[in-house]
Amino acid sequence: MTTTLKVSFRSIAPPSSPLTSRPQILDSWRIAKFPNTTILCPPKLRLQSSFGKKTRVSFSAAMATGVEEGLPPALTSTSDPPAIFDGKTRLYISYTCPFAQRAWIARNCKGLEEKIELVPINLQDRPSWYKEKVYPPNKVPSLEHNNEVKGESLDLIRYIDSNFEGPSLFPDDPAKREFAEELFSYTDSFSKPVISFFKGDETEAAAGTAFDYIETALSKFEDGPFFLGQFSLVDIAYAPFIDRFQHFALDVKKCDITAGRPKLAAWIEEMNKNVGFNKTRRDPKELVEIYKKRFSARI
Repeated sequence: MTTTLKVSFRSIAPPSSPLTSRPQILDSWRIAKFPNTTILCPPKLRLQSSFGKKTRVSFSAAMATGVEEGLPPALTSTSDPPAIFDGKTRLYISYTCPFAQRAWIARNCKGLEEKIELVPINLQDRPSWYKEKVYPPNKVPSLEHNNEVKGESLDLIRYIDSNFEGPSLFPDDPAKREFAEELFSYTDSFSKPVISFFKGDETEAAAGTAFDYIETALSKFEDGPFFLGQFSLVDIAYAPFIDRFQHFALDVKKCDITAGRPKLAAWIEEMNKNVGFNKTRRDPKELVEIYKKRFSARI
C-alpha cells in the first residue's frame, strides 16, 4: 500500500499589484508518496452539546469523520446509471464544480460519508440518463433522497443539515441567522465582479471591493474566525469560490487577496484545517488551469 500526502509550501514575492499592499504569499503544492505507510487521523474531537438543543461544533477541526474515502471515477456518456430510486441516498456532483463542492463539504462535515453515496458526473461528457432519469435541469449538485431528487447548492446544504444526523451547521442565534441570510444572498454579487476581473471585463478595484465586503463580514462576530463566529453553512457556501479565486489571483493576476485583509487571511487559514473541506479540494494547479481555459480569450 502506498500513502500519498499533498503538502503546501509558501514563499514571499514583492508586491506587484495596486491591490496588494504587502509582499505576496505564493503557494505551491507537492505530492509525496510513502510506500507501506499509513497516515493516522486523530480520533473524533468532542462536540459541545446541551440538553434539548442541536449539537454545535466547537471548532473547525472537529469536522468530518476520519474515514478514508475512495473516490469513484466520474461517470461519462458511456457509463451505466446507478440503480436510481432503490432506497439509497446519492449526491450527484462534479469533482471540479464549486457549486457541487458546497454540498459535498456539507455531507462531509455532517459525517455522512457512509450515508450519502457520491456519484460524480463528467460535465464535459455527461451521460444522457442523468437528465432523463435523475435531474432534468441537467446540473450538479443534486441529491437523491427518499425517492425524490433535489437541486440548487444553497438549498441542498440547508437540506443536508436539516434532514440528516450529525453536528448542526446553522446557529440558533437570531442575529446570526439573519446575517447568514444576508450572506447567502450576497454570494452571486461577490463572485460576479471577481470573475469579470479575471476575464478582463472589470477593474481590479471592483474585485477588491468584493473582497473588502468579505473582510467586513468576517469582522461582525468576535466569537470565532468564521462568518458567524463559529463554523457554519455560510463558510461552506463561500469556501469553494474563495479557494479558487485566491489561487487564480496569485498565479495569473499576481495579486494576493489577503493583503490588507487580516480577517480573510485568518479565515483561509482556519478553513485549510477543515477536514471535511480538504477532502473535496483539487490540486490548485488544476483549478487554475480550468480557469485559464475558461478565460483564455481574455488572458
